[in-house]
Amino acid sequence: MRGGNLVRQWLGVLREDLWTARPDPLPPSTWLRWLPHGIVCLAALGVFLGDLPQLHEHGRLGFGFAFLIAAGQAGAMVLALWRPVPAWWLSMAAMLVGAVGVRAMMVADGYKFTWPWTAAGIIGHLFVLLLLALRVRTRVSAEALALTMLTTYVVQGLVGGLNYQPTGVVAAILFAVVVLLGIALRGRREARAELVQQTSLTAEERARRTLLEERSRIARELHDVVAHHMSVISIQAQVAPHLVENPPDELKENLAGIRQNALEALTELRRVLGVLRSEHPDAPGPSGTTADADGTAPHAPQPTLDRLDALVENTRAAGLTVTTEVSGVRRPLPPGVELSAYRIVQEALSNVLRHAPGASARVHLTYLPIGLRVDVFNTRPARPAPPSQGAGHGLLGMRERVAMLDGHLTARPLPDGGFQVGAFLPSDGPDRFAQDSDPYVPEDDSP
Repeated sequence: MRGGNLVRQWLGVLREDLWTARPDPLPPSTWLRWLPHGIVCLAALGVFLGDLPQLHEHGRLGFGFAFLIAAGQAGAMVLALWRPVPAWWLSMAAMLVGAVGVRAMMVADGYKFTWPWTAAGIIGHLFVLLLLALRVRTRVSAEALALTMLTTYVVQGLVGGLNYQPTGVVAAILFAVVVLLGIALRGRREARAELVQQTSLTAEERARRTLLEERSRIARELHDVVAHHMSVISIQAQVAPHLVENPPDELKENLAGIRQNALEALTELRRVLGVLRSEHPDAPGPSGTTADADGTAPHAPQPTLDRLDALVENTRAAGLTVTTEVSGVRRPLPPGVELSAYRIVQEALSNVLRHAPGASARVHLTYLPIGLRVDVFNTRPARPAPPSQGAGHGLLGMRERVAMLDGHLTARPLPDGGFQVGAFLPSDGPDRFAQDSDPYVPEDDSP
C-alpha cells in the first residue's frame, strides 16, 4: 500500500515535470544576439543531412520513412530553442521509431549498423538535453536524463537486435556529461542574476539611507531656523501685555491670537519634523501617534542633565561600569547647553558599549563660570570589538552640536589604550535649540 502510494506520487511528479508543452524560449545572447539560435539551426541541418542517408542507405529504410525520422531529430533541436520539454519527447520518439524500423531491417550481411542511437541522433539529442538543462529545474533535467538512459537500456539491453554496433553506453555517458554541463551553466547564470539583484538592492538601500539622511538634515535646519523663532514669538506675545500699563482689550486679543497661532505652528512643525525624521513616516506610534526617529513621542520633553543619572543607570544595566563626577557649582544652564551635554554623554557611552567591550567609563562634568566642560573617559577594552552596523557618524553629530553653541570638542585615544571625548559648551553661546524639541537624532541606538 505504502509502495503503491510512492509510485503514484513519483508518477505524478513526472507527469507534472515532463508532460507539458509550456514555452521556455532561449533568450538571445546579450552581445551576440541571435547567434546561438543560428548555430543550433545550422547544427540541426547537419544532423538532418547526416541522419537521412545513414537511415536510408545503411539502415535499409524507405526514403520517406528515413526522411521523417531525420526531420524529427533535426526538428527537435530547433524546437528545443522555444519548448525544450516537448522537443525532448520528439527526439526520444524519433529515436524509438528509427531503432524499431532499423531492427526490422537488420540482416547479417557483414555490416554493423550503429544502433539504437545513430551518430547524428546522438548529436541531435545532446543539443536537446543541453538546451533543456539550461532552462528547466535540475530535477526535470535529471528526470529527462534518467528516462533517456532507461529507454536506451530497454531497447538495447532487453530488446536487442542482430549484428549491430551498440551505441547505448557511449550515448549515455555523453548525455550525462552534457546534462551536468547544462546544470552547471544554469546555476552560474542564476548566481550571477542573484548577484545583480543583491547589488541592485544594496544600491536601493544606499539611496534610501541617503534620502533619510537628507530628510534628517532638512529637519534639523527647519528646527534651527523656524522652531526657535516661533518659540520666541510665542513667549514675547505672552509677555508683551505685562509690559504695558492698562493694555487695551484689543491688544490683549491680538497678542493672544499671535501666541495661539505660534503654538499651533509649532505643533504642526513638530509633526512635519517627525515625518521627516521617521524611517517609516506612515507607521503609527503609541496611541496612534507618529513617533520621532529616536522612537520617542513627538511631543515628549527633551532630556536635560537632570536625567543624566537615569541615563547612567540604563548604561550600567547594559553591562558597562560607569562612574560620574561633578566639579564646580551645579546650576541651571541654557536649554541648548543642557540638551547637547546630555546627548554627547549619551553618544559617548553608546560608543564605549559598542567599541570597547569590557572597558569601564567615567563621566566628568565641570561647571565653569563661562560654560560647561563634559569629559567621558573609557579604559582599554578587554577584548576586540565586534563589527559595528552603525553609520559611524556619532562623532560628527557631536561636533555639529558643539559647533552650533560656539564650543569645541576633542576626541582622542589615551596612552593606556583608552579613549576620551571632551567638549566645552559655553553658557553664553548662541542657543539655537528650542526648549522642548531635540533637532538631532543619535546616529546609533542609545544604551
